[in-house]
Amino acid sequence: MKIPDSAALKASSVPSKKKPLYRSLFFQILIAVVAGVLIGHFWPDLGSQLRPLGDGFIQLIKMIIAPLIFLVIVTGISAVGDVKAVGRVGVKALLYFTAATLFALVFGLIVGNVVQPGAGLNIDPSTLSQEALDAKTGHAVPKDAAAFILDVIPTSVIGAFASNSLLQVLFFSVFFGAAIVVIGRERCMPVISLMETVLELIFKIMSWIMKVAPIGAFGAMAFIIGQYGLDTLGTYAMLIAACYGAAVVFIGLLFVVAWSFARVPLWQFLKYTREEFLLALGTASTEAVMPRIMTKLTNAGCSRATTGLVVPTGYSFNLDGAAIYLSISLLFLAQAFGHHLDLGQQLAALGVLLLTSKGMAGVPGSSFLALSATAAALGIFPVAGVALLLGADRLMDSMRVVVNLLGNCVATFVVSKWEGQFDRSVMVRAFRGEITNHDSAVMLGVEEDFQEQELERISGGGQASPKFRGGPSPDEMPEFQMSRPSAAINHE
Repeated sequence: MKIPDSAALKASSVPSKKKPLYRSLFFQILIAVVAGVLIGHFWPDLGSQLRPLGDGFIQLIKMIIAPLIFLVIVTGISAVGDVKAVGRVGVKALLYFTAATLFALVFGLIVGNVVQPGAGLNIDPSTLSQEALDAKTGHAVPKDAAAFILDVIPTSVIGAFASNSLLQVLFFSVFFGAAIVVIGRERCMPVISLMETVLELIFKIMSWIMKVAPIGAFGAMAFIIGQYGLDTLGTYAMLIAACYGAAVVFIGLLFVVAWSFARVPLWQFLKYTREEFLLALGTASTEAVMPRIMTKLTNAGCSRATTGLVVPTGYSFNLDGAAIYLSISLLFLAQAFGHHLDLGQQLAALGVLLLTSKGMAGVPGSSFLALSATAAALGIFPVAGVALLLGADRLMDSMRVVVNLLGNCVATFVVSKWEGQFDRSVMVRAFRGEITNHDSAVMLGVEEDFQEQELERISGGGQASPKFRGGPSPDEMPEFQMSRPSAAINHE
């Protein structure tokens, strides 16, 4: 940020011109998604060949996710300065995730029992092939609880970063941040300052990557429609209607939770994060928007430490959309084979799904693995029957992505409020379009807009914005400031 002069200060009082529509990221992604659907539908062969565009964009995002999570969590914990507070955030997040997932599974079972999406299909088990299911899951088997817990602990820190194992990176990050707190911020200041500088570089790289987001959304959507087509909608009409209808109702419940616990108007939040949700829909991936959604949450009043802990953990532990899909699909398969599950069997299935649905993020064919494990445990229909969902699974991505992402955002607001690390006044400012901290401006690529807002704030007698939400103010940590507008103004 440049040091402002008196001319710039006067100019800051002049309202800035509104950006042209074509420069809006939301508009660009929307056009790209529509174009991808049209290409995939009318020229399916061409659409199927455009997959590298979507995959390439997601790989660009994955390139920075591991270091981003590490730096965000470590600097956030060091700013909080309380190891016990970090532990409380983790426990509260896991409690919320377990309750939310359990409710989503129960809700899905209720919808499946009411709608009966698989009734009347009368599928013959002898017509099924295990090979198609094995190809989707890569012959993987679900992990038991002990294996899952051990897998969270990295055998090599470098290996965790190299393989993008988010839970392992998070695990090491918490230890690293806690060590800084115990040793002392002042003694570790050179390390913290270096991390802040590197993090700012990653934020800048992320802002560049987002400039090609419309290309990634175009390629991903063209591939999905070209490969699977729109005709599949009719084949699984009842299952699709049940899942999407349940998702709409569940989102309505998230509105209530967000407002009741943290006084967050979720509709305004969706408007505030429309670019991220549209990009997640276009790429059928929540990972594609993880860095941006974390930035938007910290800009909206959640502390960096809480956001850095809750969001990455939620990507493995709080898959509400996937939970709804799993429970409805289980009943769909049972009904398709002519089986009626009694209450005891459904409760047993609920327990198996609760365990197998955890830690599945990023695992190929994760939903099929969870359903296969449940089918094997219950023994009421052949495991190969899960292959019936191969045609519909991709069509469920939009539902799962939106509910998973929104569920994790609500979890972040709830846990931040629960821990006292949420500033609602800052959220109101963010929803009005303001940038409330320095790092968010860099990540979102709006440094010039932020500079104008800061000049106007300071000239009106307001305080300079912090480095990051829940972090140091410019006066407390001058080493973190690239420039100090307040100092320049006072000097004049």
